[in-house]
Amino acid sequence: MICSRCKKNEANFHITKVINGVKYEEHLCEVCAKNNAIGLDADFSSQFSFQNILSGFIDYMSNNREEQISNKVCCKKCGQTYEDFKKTGLLGCDECYKSFSEAMTTIIKRVQLSSVHNGKIPQKYGNELMKKREVLQLKEKLKNAIEKEEYEKAAEIRDIIRELER
Repeated sequence: MICSRCKKNEANFHITKVINGVKYEEHLCEVCAKNNAIGLDADFSSQFSFQNILSGFIDYMSNNREEQISNKVCCKKCGQTYEDFKKTGLLGCDECYKSFSEAMTTIIKRVQLSSVHNGKIPQKYGNELMKKREVLQLKEKLKNAIEKEEYEKAAEIRDIIRELER
């Protein structure tokens, strides 16, 4: 789409105004948007950066508990703070994941409703992998049942595990 002002460049900005119920659309190139757009910041490159969007989203999703965490936590390996992560959207090193895990897990749970990744499994390996996952979960339940001295329940779980492993 061509810029509606200069009629030369490709339009990158699409502005829609509704005035008295009448819809007006304007399509501007970056040059015309910088020169003529009233009420918009002229530095579009920094205004719409991924880091600014991520930082705003993290601030929106944060609560007081996370704010307390972010003020105290600093990565021991690279020295990056949680505030730096919020500003840049980038972690400094692999240790940052561990350092900021409590605050990041809370945000991830709110956004994705879970902090566990359940990716797709190739179809030809799917049944075997699902069976292995189920056995691992059952072994964990078996361990918990034994710790709680629920031996009848543990025996049932053991039998299910044996059946799956055949």
